[in-house]
Amino acid sequence: MKKIQFFTRLSSPLRKLMAVTGLASLLVLNSTSSAQEPVRIAFMDPLSGTFASVGNTGKTILEFAVDYFYNSKGGILGGRMIEVVPLDNKQSPNETQLQFRRAISEEIQIIFQGNSSAVANTLNQTISRHNRRNPGQEVLQINYSAVDPILTEDNCSFWHFRFDAHANMKLNILTDYIAADPNIKSMYIIGQDYSFGQVVSDTTIKLLNEKRPDIEIVGNEFHPIGQVKDFTPYVTKIVSSGADAVITGNFGADMVSLARSIIDSGLDIPIYTFYAAYDGITATLGESGKGKIRLIHNGVANPLPTEERKQFNRDFKIAHPNNDITQPRIVNALQMVVKAMEETQSTDPYDIALALEDMRFTTLGGEEIWMRGEDHQIFQQLSISVHTDEGVEFDADNSGYGLVTEYQVPLEETIVESSCQMRRPRR
Repeated sequence: MKKIQFFTRLSSPLRKLMAVTGLASLLVLNSTSSAQEPVRIAFMDPLSGTFASVGNTGKTILEFAVDYFYNSKGGILGGRMIEVVPLDNKQSPNETQLQFRRAISEEIQIIFQGNSSAVANTLNQTISRHNRRNPGQEVLQINYSAVDPILTEDNCSFWHFRFDAHANMKLNILTDYIAADPNIKSMYIIGQDYSFGQVVSDTTIKLLNEKRPDIEIVGNEFHPIGQVKDFTPYVTKIVSSGADAVITGNFGADMVSLARSIIDSGLDIPIYTFYAAYDGITATLGESGKGKIRLIHNGVANPLPTEERKQFNRDFKIAHPNNDITQPRIVNALQMVVKAMEETQSTDPYDIALALEDMRFTTLGGEEIWMRGEDHQIFQQLSISVHTDEGVEFDADNSGYGLVTEYQVPLEETIVESSCQMRRPRR
C-alpha cells in the first residue's frame, strides 16, 4: 500500500513520465524475450527399437536443415531460432499418443512425423480430437512419409499436410513402368501386414489387371511388421512361384532383412520397391542388387539436377559422414512451413495451414512442388531409379552403390482425384 500511495502523491506529469518509461521498458523486455524465444517443432518417429535407424536419420536431416538454412543465418521471424524436440514413439500407436501428450504439455504445436501410416493415422485422429476440444491451442501435423491414401482422402484433416506422394500415386507410375515390360508375365507381392502393405497389395492387383491383365499374380504375402528376422522362408516361396518380378512396400529393418534373403537365394528378377535404399539396405544389396532393384520416389536421384542440391548433400556428408540424405522431402516440408511462417509473421498452426494451402515452392533440386488446398496432398515429379554403381556421384551407406534415375514423370501427370470432404475450422 505504501508504494501505491507514494505513486499517487507524485505530480501528474511525473506520473505520466514514469508510466510511459515503464511501459517502454516492458515492451523492450517483451520484444527481446520474444526474439530470443525459439520456435519449437517436434520430430516424432522411432528413435529406438527395430526401426530406430530410419527415425534417427530423419531427425538428423531435419536438425541439419534447420541449422543450415535458418539458425546459422540468424533464425526466422526477426531472430528466433528453431528448436527440434525429438519424441520417440517407437513406431507404436500407443506410444504416439503418450508422446503427443508430452508435446502438448510442452506447448509444442508443430509435429513432424513420417514413419508408419498406422502411426500417422493415430496421430491424425488424436490431433483432430485435441484441436476440436482446444480452440486456440491447435497442433499441426507435418507428414513427410506416411503414404496411406486415406490420410488425404476419407480421413483428410485441415490440420494434416502430406509432403510425400501417396501409395496409389506412386503405384500408378510404377505399374505403368512394369506394364511396358513385355518380359514380365507374373508378379509376386510381399509386404508388411498393416495399412500401407495392404494398400500396396490391393492397388497393385487392381492396376495390373487394368493395364496388363495377362500378368498373373502368383503370390500375395503379408508378414508381421518388424518381427521377421530371417526372410528365407518367404523368399523360398517367391523362387518356387516362378515369378518374373516382385513388388514390396517394405521399409527399414524389414527391407534390410528381405534384401539379405533375396541375395542369399540368388534370385535374379526385377524387384520394384518404395524404400529399398539407404540405412544399410544399399550396402546389403551391393553388387547383388545391381540393375535389379528399382525404387519409386519423389524428385530425382543421381544425377542431382542443381549445384545447390549437390552442395547441400556435400555439406551434410561432411557433418554426418555415416548418414545420407535419405528423405529430401523433410527439407521440402521444413522450407515450406518456414515460408508460411514468414509470409504470415506467425507460428499459429491455423495461420500456417492457410498459407500452406495451394502453396507452390521450388525445391533445392529446382523442381516446383504444389500443396493442393482441397486435401493437403503434395504433388511433384515422380521418378523410378535403379540400384547401381555406374554414374553414381552420391552413393548410399558409403558403399559405392546408389540410385540412378532412369524414368521421370512430371508433376502434372501425377495429379489424382481425392475423396476428401474437409471439415474446416472457423475462426
